[in-house]
Amino acid sequence: MITIRPAAARGSATSGWLDSRHTFSFGRYHDPAHTGFGPLRVVNEDRVAPGAGFDTHGHQNMEIISYVLDGALAHQDSLGTHGIIRPGDVQTMSAGSGITHSEFNASKTRPVHFLQIWIQPDRSNIAPSYAQKAFSADERRGRLRLVVSPDAAEGSIRIVQNARMYATLLAPGATVTHDLAPNRRAWVQVARGAVTLNGTRLVAGDGAAVDGESRLELAGIEDAEALLFDLP
Repeated sequence: MITIRPAAARGSATSGWLDSRHTFSFGRYHDPAHTGFGPLRVVNEDRVAPGAGFDTHGHQNMEIISYVLDGALAHQDSLGTHGIIRPGDVQTMSAGSGITHSEFNASKTRPVHFLQIWIQPDRSNIAPSYAQKAFSADERRGRLRLVVSPDAAEGSIRIVQNARMYATLLAPGATVTHDLAPNRRAWVQVARGAVTLNGTRLVAGDGAAVDGESRLELAGIEDAEALLFDLP
């Protein structure tokens, strides 16, 4: 079964510097029908104005992933980590027993557009950690590139949950497939463009919950970028 979460149905938070769309309940937006999907708890699509961002704030016991689509995101945290995240980069932060960080648009002239993803860990109060890795467009084009996993397989970044995140870039007519093991589910998030998922059309901002399917096929309708989460 595939259940679509349309882009237009998402929650939102807007201000002079932030335009955020919430796939699941987040902050002041609460929808009891959409509080997450398995351990996947947050998929926010954020656009941040030049020079603006999120001041220092804290997290605990959450695996936080940032995936930049356009622009550059500056990160700094209480571990002493600081850096710039750009398109193709995947950043993970295991908040564990507690971490504080800030995120700002690294540019004074261009907006930054990124996805913020939270996955609930399978263990609590671990030592916090940070990782960042670049995955080139060629690695993601026409294939599902594993970028996050519980075991750092295929050069992916490790997280503390039996979940895997794949990224793909699809040209019109290109297809990729993914087999789901028994008792696994999936979430597909379209970041840009348009695709079909097992024949069902999805456009930018749409998500899809997948239960009881053994194989997924993603096909590009127009140039597209999408994430696939293989979840317990």
